[in-house]
Amino acid sequence: MNASGKTASIKDVALAAGVSVATVSRVLSNGPVSEALRKRVEDAVRATGYRPNLSARRLRSQHSQTIGLVVSDIRNPFFTAVSRAVEDAAYRAGMRVILCNSDENPEREELYLRLMQEERITGLIFAPTRATLDRLDTLDLDFPVVLIDRNAPTARHDAVVLDNPRAAAMLVEHLHAQGYRRIAGLFGNTSTTGQERYEGYRSAMSARGLAPAARFLAPHADAAEAAVVDWMAEPDRPEAFIVSNSLFLMGVVKAAHRLKLSIPDGLAVAGFDNEPWTELVGPGLTVIEQPVQDIGQSAMTLLFERLETPDRPRRRLILGGTCIVRGSTAARMADAD
Repeated sequence: MNASGKTASIKDVALAAGVSVATVSRVLSNGPVSEALRKRVEDAVRATGYRPNLSARRLRSQHSQTIGLVVSDIRNPFFTAVSRAVEDAAYRAGMRVILCNSDENPEREELYLRLMQEERITGLIFAPTRATLDRLDTLDLDFPVVLIDRNAPTARHDAVVLDNPRAAAMLVEHLHAQGYRRIAGLFGNTSTTGQERYEGYRSAMSARGLAPAARFLAPHADAAEAAVVDWMAEPDRPEAFIVSNSLFLMGVVKAAHRLKLSIPDGLAVAGFDNEPWTELVGPGLTVIEQPVQDIGQSAMTLLFERLETPDRPRRRLILGGTCIVRGSTAARMADAD
């Protein structure tokens, strides 16, 4: 309650702390602010008695103090890291998290969306398949949704995504500068992420007069391994692979080991997600590092802002990736086959 006896709002906290509403949202979602500013906002939260999830509208609709989180594959280290960031931010706000793993299955997504309705969650953070994303706007959901990793230009929900086309183009540019020309790509076939990374790859290849050669696969390491083994048996086999996730990256490494191809002399490799193991394989793997902590925190910030101002315009945050160059893409020998 504030001094007038009314339920405190995020604007009351901002006024008490002498900061903007956006800054309060960043603090509540554990976003990047100075320690002094964080303390000032947290003191104002305590002084006003503000609870992010206890707005009068939510109380009247009997929503719980729970955030839903549906990811496509919890075995994918990217989603593990993002889930941790979301849970940390929810904990700071006094909320619980219901975590569901869809395994890239639209039927499971439908089941979990019904579960979220039954649990009367406060809001949902969601990494949907392309099939579910295409119809998400038609669903009658009584909670706000923030999309992570996956998005569509026509979607009406807030979203936090990587600049996927640019990130994939960075890998093409790097490999081209290292002397590689036959650069193949493996991309996930269930999400908009794989399609966007393919578009960046295709555009960068075409801009350099190179012929794109891509295959779309189910997002599993075994699928990537099998695809690479088959591809490397062809006469005009690739000199390098760009892959769109860390599971594919693992599959390519397994295929190289199976075929007794050294990295990078026998096959150059580059992909996404700077997982700890990627610097331990051979000479280290060149990867795009995604800002996973920022993705999770930003998703929570957008959700808090949507709860406070349900009718505000949709926001789409596009974050940049960083190319971490390692030995798996060392310069190609001039006399290599």
